[in-house]
Amino acid sequence: MRVALAQIRSSSDPADNLRLVEEQTRRAAEAGAALVLFPEATMCRFGVPLGSVAEPFDGPWADAVRQSADRAGIVVVAGMFVPSDLDHRARVTNTLLATGPGVDARYDKIHLYDAFGFTESDTVAPGHEPVTIVVDGVTVGLTLCYDIRFPELYVELAERGAELITAHASWGTGPGKLEQWTLLARARAIDTSSVVAAVGQAYPGDELAALGPTGVGGSLVASALGEVLAGAGADPELLVCDVDLDAARKARTTVAVMQNRSGFAHAGRAESLR
Repeated sequence: MRVALAQIRSSSDPADNLRLVEEQTRRAAEAGAALVLFPEATMCRFGVPLGSVAEPFDGPWADAVRQSADRAGIVVVAGMFVPSDLDHRARVTNTLLATGPGVDARYDKIHLYDAFGFTESDTVAPGHEPVTIVVDGVTVGLTLCYDIRFPELYVELAERGAELITAHASWGTGPGKLEQWTLLARARAIDTSSVVAAVGQAYPGDELAALGPTGVGGSLVASALGEVLAGAGADPELLVCDVDLDAARKARTTVAVMQNRSGFAHAGRAESLR
């Protein structure tokens, strides 16, 4: 399975960012990819009020992404912001749109980035349900940024059949942060014997980086054994990688962490809820 990771640098203009999606989607399809992944906040970078740029999941920005995917004949996964109609605080959801041949799905970020001095929950309402899609017969799990620090979500996606798990980020800068991003992607692959494709925003420069989590680059594909199969630097780049799912399946049998996982964690959680 050929996967493309579009490490872009989103601006504060959704129309400009849509042109990036159209261009990179076309390039990914021309490269033979079945799936192209865009970062968190593809629609609009962080550091600006999100409520004014958020659109319905069936609104014009999302529909334009759907049209790009249809024209290219490829599945696109891209980050956007959607008004949270059920939230009394008038927040938005930090959402992945997955669209293309046989796919029309939505994942709302479960774990919000209330860390490192940033409080995402002030403006973003959390999601609650893990989501998988099927691309060319392969089950793909979807995650967003801070989710990558929570291995239980990745285990749940693997238990639901995911062999490839995507992570879409607008990672924050700071000492050791890039190293944490790449280490966490590799660790989640090892945790689940799954391939992890982790795409982030390109580094925007020091001035924009100071506004919040606006990207560090470092997109990568990690094998089910945690090997880096392909990696990007700090600048915008279309990373194309052939994923050997047979090797991942062999690793899942050989390492057997999914089969050998103890039930104590689930039992303990159920007991604590009584």
